[in-house]
Amino acid sequence: MSSIYELIPDHELLLSLEPEELAGVVLEYLHSLPESDSQLSFQNFSASHTVAEYPSEHQKEITKALREAWMWLQNQGFIIPTPGFYPEMVSITRQGLRVRNAIDLEAYRRANLLPRQLLHPAIATEVWLSFSRGNYESAVLLAFKEVEVTVRETGGYSPVNYGVRLMRQAFDSEEGTLTDTNQPKREREATAHLFAGSIGLYKNPYSHRNIPITAEEAAELIIFASHLLRIVDSRTLVPTEL
Repeated sequence: MSSIYELIPDHELLLSLEPEELAGVVLEYLHSLPESDSQLSFQNFSASHTVAEYPSEHQKEITKALREAWMWLQNQGFIIPTPGFYPEMVSITRQGLRVRNAIDLEAYRRANLLPRQLLHPAIATEVWLSFSRGNYESAVLLAFKEVEVTVRETGGYSPVNYGVRLMRQAFDSEEGTLTDTNQPKREREATAHLFAGSIGLYKNPYSHRNIPITAEEAAELIIFASHLLRIVDSRTLVPTEL
């Protein structure tokens, strides 16, 4: 069985962590305990012996940080009260059993930046899985590739049409098969700019070189790609001879 100190002996590092970051350490510690261990109790976990190995002048502050992490785990559904004689005992939930340590928890937190239910069905599986595994560049490329493919197929264009040029053709304000003739001309032109710019800025560069990107940035771009796909869905295909 590990102790909190064995998992994170540097008290300054521990105190620098946000509750959701420290929660991974607490969860790893709870996983190391037998199911009947008294430390699976908020009261016992908060007792002085949990932090006894840390410098005495920091123990009170460390205890508070650990209590905050515990409550974060409870609020997020990683631990739940265990019915029975001792009301403060908890059990690790099914979700908690899938998250064993701080690394797993960080992956879980990153995945939650991109709510799967908000994504267009065309990218809700492959792109979301790529993102949840930390492959942010690949996820963005896959999302905007799907925009390109969907525009081509929905617009009735051949494989020789691709990239920015395809977007200009499909959303041309006068002749584009995906333009919305109910919109004012300036809005139709703006839509063409939107699609051409997104492919030129977010699909083409990711196809040709490595571009560092954070999880937050990738999530924003994927949700934007999802929005573009829904715009395509809203357009009625007008057959045209290409």
